Amino acid sequence: MNTRVSGAVAGAVHAAVEAAVLAPSLHNTQPWSFAVSGDEIALRADPDRRLHVADPEGRQMLISCGAALFNVRLTLSALGYEPQVRVLPDADRPLLLATIRPGARVEPDEHTRLLHAEIERRRTHRAGFTGLPVPEHVIEALTAQAGSERADLVTVESEAGVRVLAALTNAAQDVQSQDRAFTLEVMRWSRPPGSARRDGVPARSYPAAPRRTSPQHFAQRDYARGQAWGSQADDLPVSTATGLVAVLTTLGDCREDWLAAGQALQRVLLHASAYGLSAAFHTQALEMHDLREFIRRHLCAGAYPQMIMRLGFALDESGSVRRASSDVLEES
Repeated sequence: MNTRVSGAVAGAVHAAVEAAVLAPSLHNTQPWSFAVSGDEIALRADPDRRLHVADPEGRQMLISCGAALFNVRLTLSALGYEPQVRVLPDADRPLLLATIRPGARVEPDEHTRLLHAEIERRRTHRAGFTGLPVPEHVIEALTAQAGSERADLVTVESEAGVRVLAALTNAAQDVQSQDRAFTLEVMRWSRPPGSARRDGVPARSYPAAPRRTSPQHFAQRDYARGQAWGSQADDLPVSTATGLVAVLTTLGDCREDWLAAGQALQRVLLHASAYGLSAAFHTQALEMHDLREFIRRHLCAGAYPQMIMRLGFALDESGSVRRASSDVLEES
């Protein structure tokens, strides 16, 4: 670390990186790395962790990195610094996604502190929800949060719309489960019970005997592949609701839009977590070009779907695993 950087600034920079690694990513691949030089944080994509079958263009990788970028911004703001962000600053270095510096001192507002407190609490859910509905004022707040990051959170209110998304998700899961390349890629990121790995999907993070959700069932990934893996949750009888179905969209579909979608996603997830809500992700249909295009044309009014999710109240309190910040950080 550059000695001209004050201890307070250096501490804020390292705290921001530590928060960044807690962002969500598909199959918990954690496809990012960071470099710190002086007071500047460089966020880079890690192509070795991209899902080459499910994500050939790197769209989902950049959404994950966008979520990590939001955590950096949020942490600097919570610690009293205005984040100075340059997105995609060098066309000759496509893996360099953003640079961030702590700027002028600012007083964090209550909402910033609220969201920051949720970074460590937020968890990805992989089962059904309780039957408690998501209050309308919370839905409105989540929609506003996405809008502040140049994205739209479209809640699917019609029964027909939910049926269509569920059917497309289930169809995509069935197709992918019969595809050897897809299957091997999921297996690569599936972690058996007792695994010491700090990435991938641990066995305790999904139920050993999942039940169909009602009124519509959205297929989950088959991480166990016939093994007796998964948590023995005792709340399954009361956690079988579909929850609120929503699609996160952007007007464009370039790398900058994908990073914006990731930042919007994380802002929405942290705000939802503050209300006690959890999110379950369903990206299967978005990993198949024809199905994603169908969703864009017929369910998203031409906007580009970047994430399909269910939101609801869950009794699950399973932990998560992440690599240490030192494993993804390079300092100079």
